Amino acid sequence: MSLIHQSAIVDPKAELDSSVKVGPYTVIGPHVRIGANTEIGSHVVIEGHTTIGENNRIFQFASLGAQPQDKKYQNESTRLIIGNGNTIREFTTFNTGTVTGIGETRIGDDNWLMAYVHIAHDCVIGNHTIFANNASLAGHVTIGDWVILGGYTLVFQFCIIGEHAMTAFAAGVHKDVPPYVMAAGYRAEPSGLNTEGMRRRGFTPEQIANVKHIYKLIYRQGLGFEEARQQVLALSDTAVELNVFKPFFENSTRGIIR
Repeated sequence: MSLIHQSAIVDPKAELDSSVKVGPYTVIGPHVRIGANTEIGSHVVIEGHTTIGENNRIFQFASLGAQPQDKKYQNESTRLIIGNGNTIREFTTFNTGTVTGIGETRIGDDNWLMAYVHIAHDCVIGNHTIFANNASLAGHVTIGDWVILGGYTLVFQFCIIGEHAMTAFAAGVHKDVPPYVMAAGYRAEPSGLNTEGMRRRGFTPEQIANVKHIYKLIYRQGLGFEEARQQVLALSDTAVELNVFKPFFENSTRGIIR
């Protein structure tokens, strides 16, 4: 029995593993590649140069691989790349990249992306993240591993959210959020550390204490940004849980929430 519903429209040039399931009225374009054991619901549109890995579950009415919402886009062959084991819920919209960016939008593995999430062009999403309903990313945003975005979180273009960070409901992220930090508010401000998330992921009390020390350097000791940054960088190689701060500060261009 075919795993592709008879009402689905799959372009003959699309490359689907034989185990891929496709629901009714779904449309899949010619430049799409989909890996083993991925399940696609009804009324999904997958277009553009889109590559989807294995063991993903894509719910009804998702739109994946549409052209970026960028006026400079001129029909270039940019890409959307989705990894393995992701859950992509209803009415999500993920766009391809742009040639003025990195040329692709990338989503890693084991991400839980809830209804109405929007991921714009040239975004890079890590692994094991959770985006609650209506979280939206502008273009060129980078999200680290294990990040949690609260419902209706909005992230401004070119922002970076570091590993294990978390945002509250309706947070407006206009600057970069350091690893482990919780951000809250319409103009997001630091609101402590995601210590509960760290405990759930097996961080030891000593590791959590090391991260708390970094938080105090950045936010509690009255240091200027550059002085705090230099002290954090000096400590970033002293423990594995602090390694994430070095690439974060090296890549940060918008400044951090303070």
